[in-house]
Amino acid sequence: MRITVADVGKMKNDGERIAMVTVYDYSSALIAERAGVPLLLVGDSLGMVMLGHDTTLPVTLDDMIHHASAVMRASRQALVIADLPFLSYATIEDAVQSAQRLMQESGVQAVKLEGGACAVPQIRRLVEFGVPVMGHLGLTPQSQHQIGLRVQGRRAAEARKLLEDALALQEAGAFALVLEVVPAPLAKAVSERLDIPVIGIGAGVECDGQVQVWHDVLGLFEGRSPRHAKRFAEIGAAMEDAIRTYVNEVRSGTFPTDKQSAKMDEDELTAALTALPPKKG
Repeated sequence: MRITVADVGKMKNDGERIAMVTVYDYSSALIAERAGVPLLLVGDSLGMVMLGHDTTLPVTLDDMIHHASAVMRASRQALVIADLPFLSYATIEDAVQSAQRLMQESGVQAVKLEGGACAVPQIRRLVEFGVPVMGHLGLTPQSQHQIGLRVQGRRAAEARKLLEDALALQEAGAFALVLEVVPAPLAKAVSERLDIPVIGIGAGVECDGQVQVWHDVLGLFEGRSPRHAKRFAEIGAAMEDAIRTYVNEVRSGTFPTDKQSAKMDEDELTAALTALPPKKG
């Protein structure tokens, strides 16, 4: 039985902490579901971690559909949410058309979009048409050239605006809200004031749940992790070691062994070779 948006709301009401993870392909979705992740987010962060861009801005709706479709081919139980990419929901008409394509062509159950009061008309219209919408406030990466990659809401005016936007998104019908890189006390205040679940990333432990990027959780990159991330394993280093061992064994001729090779009756091989012209030299 697949988790629904109603189930997610019940998790908050029951005091159950919600774990969400970004996934971008078939194999990661399989692993995440086996591990018991109830919410899978196909994030436009795939622009950086899967496609090698510097930001999320080059990600297209076709990119999102491609990756979300792969996730949906693996998913059987989780609620799968996919991001609407940059400017694909600039108007109500854009939002409806983009959500229609994303949901119909990939099969995801919900969409996520960034923005506060400016996104309220789009959210309201989508919800009216039966599209579950997750909001996203705080550090909104699609707006990074305007707001910067920094903690949002530290000043009173910014914090008040964020609270007002959060309440507006809830009133518009959003079923949940992501809060990214905001002070923990502010995130707690938002979580306490909203009836819908608040999922934090870099927003402290008092949110109703947490979301992390697949590659951050597993250590699938070199260099310093974001402050809000925790590497729960060093899978990237293990993968590199495994591939290095493979390369060395190929070069040394120790791989493949008989165990990885198919056998053939010697008489059959002799018969095949005798029917061929003699070997030159």
